[in-house]
Amino acid sequence: MAVFTAVTLDDLNQWIKQFPLGQALALKGIASGIENSNFFLTTERGEYVLTIFENLDFDQLPFYLQLMRHLARRGIPVPDPVPNEHGELVVPLHGKPAAVVTKLEGASQMDPQPVHCAEAGTMLARMHLAARDFPLQQPNLRGLDWWLETAPKVMPFLSPENAQLLSSEIAFQQAFAGTDTYRQLAHGPVHADLFRNNVMFVGDKLTGCFDFYFAGCDTWLFDVAVTVNDWCIDQQSGKLDPARLSALLDAYHAVRPFTDADRAAWQTMLRAAALRFWLSRLYDLHLPREAELLTPHDPTHFERILRDRVEHASQELPA
Repeated sequence: MAVFTAVTLDDLNQWIKQFPLGQALALKGIASGIENSNFFLTTERGEYVLTIFENLDFDQLPFYLQLMRHLARRGIPVPDPVPNEHGELVVPLHGKPAAVVTKLEGASQMDPQPVHCAEAGTMLARMHLAARDFPLQQPNLRGLDWWLETAPKVMPFLSPENAQLLSSEIAFQQAFAGTDTYRQLAHGPVHADLFRNNVMFVGDKLTGCFDFYFAGCDTWLFDVAVTVNDWCIDQQSGKLDPARLSALLDAYHAVRPFTDADRAAWQTMLRAAALRFWLSRLYDLHLPREAELLTPHDPTHFERILRDRVEHASQELPA
């Protein structure tokens, strides 16, 4: 993630002693994303990731970190948070909440083929089922309430055409959220940000997924739509690629079968997933925060995707 809070090895000399990790040997800032300060951390015990949370507070973080521990203990390949000597997963560093998690093996597959999409679909379904008995509750903090709150803040920066698109789509999604179909969708903890760069592979084998700091309780179908809108598209046009789409959806369906409600809501959820990331990228572009390393994403990418999902129906979910 972008480095908002600078940290040095000297800063870690005393802090790291509370963890069973030995001495800190190397620290490198990760210059991608725009939410937290992330670092690759090498210690005498191995490779880890140190995160300093810039937006989330001490009260919010137990949901994310406990969810990761819950999934890790059920065989889902995710980073496992490391507790300190008091059993705490979140501890202050430079006055901000911080955590250390295990580092995954592999590298992200930024040009996924159907085989990679199938791996992602299988893991996503397994993750949803594994989290069914997770006891903590927290809404998706970038869901409908956030859309309604944030849209007026970015409206002054938009062209009339884009302002109309944003207003109409939020109204459409707000109306759908009140329907029986929406209420029938399976609901539980979701990753909500399972982009290609948050999943690791060794060859064609998926070795893990990370960055759970947008996770929350939402419909499982929304999580599938977020994933599809990144993994299964032509990057230039935003249009869905049938081969990759079928591979991901078929693999997911084999583990957690889609329902009639899922099939009825699919096109709407694809639009919702595109809206969420278009709006967040508009916000980050026009109302940025300062950071030592900052790489804002282009919002026009998800504008194209949203317009395509509004205008063209996707292939149906597997039956």
